[in-house]
Formats: sequence, C-alpha cells, structure tokens
Amino acid sequence: MDKVKSFWSFLCRHKRWANKYVITLVLFVVVVGFLDENSLVRRMQYMREENRLLDEIERYSAEYEKNTIKLQELSVDSGAIERIAREKYLMKKPDEDIYVFDEK
Repeated sequence: MDKVKSFWSFLCRHKRWANKYVITLVLFVVVVGFLDENSLVRRMQYMREENRLLDEIERYSAEYEKNTIKLQELSVDSGAIERIAREKYLMKKPDEDIYVFDEK
C-alpha cells in the first residue's frame, strides 16, 4: 500500500506526467478487462459455462448409474421386462383391464 501512495504522490507532483500514466492505466484496464481475447468478462463467461457443463456431467452420470442398475435388473429378473412394460407403457394381457389413477 505504501508503494501505491508513493506512486500517487509522484503523479500529483508531476501533473504533466500524470496524464500519461492515467491514460495508459485506463487503456490497459479497458483492453485487459473488456477488449482482449482473454478478457476478464470472457473468463467469467467461461467459468459460468464450465460450471454449467460440470453440473450437466453430474446429472448425466447419475442418470447413467440409474440406467445401469435397471439394465442389470432386467438381465437378471425375467419378470422385470413384463413389469416395466405394464407400468411404463401401459401394456396388458388380452384378458386384463387397466385402470390408471391420476394423482392430481
């Protein structure tokens, strides 16, 4: 902090030089903050995109694990295919009636 104060006092004493430093500093901040290919604004956008993609990876990984368990269940249990067909796709045997209850 001491260096900043000494630099600021130098700028205040030398008004003629101060404008050059201030203009250069402002241009640097504008270029690095907004205009550059690796600007701070773009870095923030990239960080948000990365977090969104990581969340999506977690969601798909959980879905993959769940589907893997279902697949293993289907390969082991012979009645599981019939149960899933009845529950999910409302399939029935020719002599059965199906009643669907809406829980609204």
